[in-house]
Amino acid sequence: MTTSPESSSWPFISASFRRFLPNPQAITLAVILLFASFFIYLLIGLLMPVFVSIVLAYLLNGLVEKAEKKRIPHLVAVYIVFSGFLTCLGFALFVLMPMVSEQAVQLVQHIPSIVRSVQSQIMHLPQKYPQIITETRIKDLMFSIQGELLKYWQAVISGSAASVIGLVSAMIYLFLVPFMVFFFLKDKGIIVTWFLQFIPRERHLTVRVWKEIDIQLGNYVRGKLIEVLILWFVSYIAYSVLDLNYAMLLAVLMGLSVIIPYVGATLVTFPVIAVAYMQWGLSQDEFMYVMIAYSIIQAADGVVLVPLLFSEAVNLHPVAIIVAILFFGGLWGFWGVFFAIPLATVVKSVITAWPREGNNTLNSVF
Repeated sequence: MTTSPESSSWPFISASFRRFLPNPQAITLAVILLFASFFIYLLIGLLMPVFVSIVLAYLLNGLVEKAEKKRIPHLVAVYIVFSGFLTCLGFALFVLMPMVSEQAVQLVQHIPSIVRSVQSQIMHLPQKYPQIITETRIKDLMFSIQGELLKYWQAVISGSAASVIGLVSAMIYLFLVPFMVFFFLKDKGIIVTWFLQFIPRERHLTVRVWKEIDIQLGNYVRGKLIEVLILWFVSYIAYSVLDLNYAMLLAVLMGLSVIIPYVGATLVTFPVIAVAYMQWGLSQDEFMYVMIAYSIIQAADGVVLVPLLFSEAVNLHPVAIIVAILFFGGLWGFWGVFFAIPLATVVKSVITAWPREGNNTLNSVF
């Protein structure tokens, strides 16, 4: 008596379902994750202020809980933390952003002179290396660069109307986001209780996964915020002492570069080198001092800061980080890239807490 292919394949399919969905709670968790992902994907464009407010309230809630552990009433703790948040926001809006914007405008205004200087340097290459590069190739290269710059400026001019709309959206964000952050902090218990009524009572697995996510995501975000602030402050001090132009702008870029690992550090290298080169040239000692300072800061970040700040966080493989940046950036653009690593941490936490039979080798990849 022979066994049909359908009957022989059924035990394999059944075993696979038992491995990845071993109990009803796992099915509930899978449904919750799929629904949340679908909901965010569809409505992130419309409800972006809400999502930003939730993220900020989640970050500030840790400070509220620490204050409550010191026997400070919940409402008083919320007011203290929220006041600190508004102070930081006011500093960023009225002190930091004007300085960065002014230096960015100055840098943009100097771009034509930078292009002319680079062009003059390139035009001397055929005289120094006639066997490698010819004057005709240099002229073709210059024409192509000028064409690309012209297209860029046309895009900037055509986007001026969109910038007005973006300014209006930013003003709405400045009003709505702090307003919602306050009420998310103040009424956290009410909101969580209302949300839990839609989740089945048998939710031990979901609670365990959330605790794993809370620990790993909280460690990562808090560590990354501290890393951004330290890198920004140290870079600004170093560039100011060396009298480098656009010190605040470059320091802010240095701080924000760590949000996108590997990619950010690579991108921020070019403006630092370009500004130092246009200010002093390759022959001056100041150029080498800036490069040495930049290298020391980057090395200290990778060797000292990252192991110190993220010792309790789950390390993500570089391949997983790059895949997360590409995937979430393709889905949600800038915000997807901005939150790529936290979202990858969420995926890692779900995989870690997911019930399974035996060991899953996927954990070693992430």
